[in-house]
Amino acid sequence: MNAAAAATAFRVLTQLRRDPRTLGLLLVVPCALVTLLKYVFVDRPFVFDRIGGPLLGLFPFIAMFLVASITMLRERTTGTLERLMTLPLAKLDLLLGYGAAFALVAALQATAVSVVALGLLGLDVHGSQVTVGLLAVGNAVLGMSLGLLLSAFARTEFQAVQFMPAFVFPQLLLCGLFVPRGEMGRPLEVASYCLPLTYAYDALDRVTRRGGLGHFGALDVGVARRSDTSPPNRVAALRGHRFSRSHAASQDGNLGPPASRPIRFRCGLRSGSPCGSL
Repeated sequence: MNAAAAATAFRVLTQLRRDPRTLGLLLVVPCALVTLLKYVFVDRPFVFDRIGGPLLGLFPFIAMFLVASITMLRERTTGTLERLMTLPLAKLDLLLGYGAAFALVAALQATAVSVVALGLLGLDVHGSQVTVGLLAVGNAVLGMSLGLLLSAFARTEFQAVQFMPAFVFPQLLLCGLFVPRGEMGRPLEVASYCLPLTYAYDALDRVTRRGGLGHFGALDVGVARRSDTSPPNRVAALRGHRFSRSHAASQDGNLGPPASRPIRFRCGLRSGSPCGSL
């Protein structure tokens, strides 16, 4: 990672650090949900051991999907992305910066959930706890990647949240968490193989219940990893850049920033005081 990408990642991490509500959603809420699940099945610990492992990846997946989609959308609507694109900053550096920042947050989140579940709550898994933790990190990164992708098709934060029931919930229903995919109707079973969360869930389920990834584990991890590194970040950034430029043109009559006033960047996901100007 070069200096430009590192600076972009540092800026995004600074924004997250200054927003305690977002930090709570990322680090506290998934741990609280796993704890709640533990005590819901306190009289049936075998149920918690059966579904707790896969949910270690699903909770971070959902939280990172929400935070990544809303954060990128806010970068576009507040004009921050447009102003960054007027600087001598390559698009690839911008993408690497955003991806690295969110990937680091996803790793911290999944690690915290894994420590709470496996250490404090005594979740019993048949496979390696390290492997379960790594797969949980991969699921969180997958949620981040899909969130950045779908943020390109939203114009408001409300629209970004609407993608949860439209895009995430069907994957949760079809991944095999509630009903084995082999017992579903044939059309639903076929559709489940087109969804990335199916493979992410399969990998976690194999490790937690069967002790290893097995013969199809490489396929599960490979498909989920391919969804992480496919072009969603690039699509989101390029579409957001095009939207921001058109918005700036309608406001100022040109494709660049207004020359008569300084460019101010905002620090934080909420509206706050400017932290600098060009």
